[in-house]
Amino acid sequence: MNQIKIKEITKYVEENIGSFHQKRIDNINKLKLKQVLKRKNPYLFKAKYILTVEELVKGLVEAYISSSEEGIFGDWLEGLAIFINEKVFGGWKSGIEGVDLEFNNDDIRYIVDIKSGPNWGNSSQIKRMINNFQKATKTLRTSNSKLHIIPVNGCCYGKDNKPDKQGIYYKYCGQRFWEFISGDENLYTDIIEPLGYKAKERNEEFMISYARMINTFNKIFSADFCTDKGDINWEKLVKFNSAK
Repeated sequence: MNQIKIKEITKYVEENIGSFHQKRIDNINKLKLKQVLKRKNPYLFKAKYILTVEELVKGLVEAYISSSEEGIFGDWLEGLAIFINEKVFGGWKSGIEGVDLEFNNDDIRYIVDIKSGPNWGNSSQIKRMINNFQKATKTLRTSNSKLHIIPVNGCCYGKDNKPDKQGIYYKYCGQRFWEFISGDENLYTDIIEPLGYKAKERNEEFMISYARMINTFNKIFSADFCTDKGDINWEKLVKFNSAK
């Protein structure tokens, strides 16, 4: 086991965080209004007594952005976790389906499925993860029958105070996860500062793209889904979203 210095993490973040910000901007620039309208619940917006186009459009877009950014940043954090683990334990990005990271520690092969937070899936998705762990274990033992393998669901933030999931796998969240992959119990707080590298400048770029998109969407929505008086045509909107 080696130790990783915060300056190594800072260097990695500075060299790679730009890809996260660029994906945020690219995601905004390619977004289409009708794409969002088809995915969201028009009844909810009516029930919230939304009257203006701008309020409705912002509600639609911000819900979409929040969901997509969670995924984009989750993928980016996965890369950071693998980088840190490689430096400390010599781990590597796995090529096995459903496994993101593999590494050895104390004669144990850990296979890790990395998620953003603890509430990432329903019962069917969790069963799929367990099935992937079982297949991965079988694959690895084909070449080394004596290999001691422990599956882990690692979550980059949050808490789960019962990490042992009936002996099937372990679930490490937040501090537990970052300590597990690095051996450093303070890493989960140490990494927060480097993540802010040039955040202000990149967010200003994002907000320019965001403002353009909102203005464009307002114009399109008004033309397609408003009455001559300027009211939202809810019937037309629902038909667009849900009619067979």
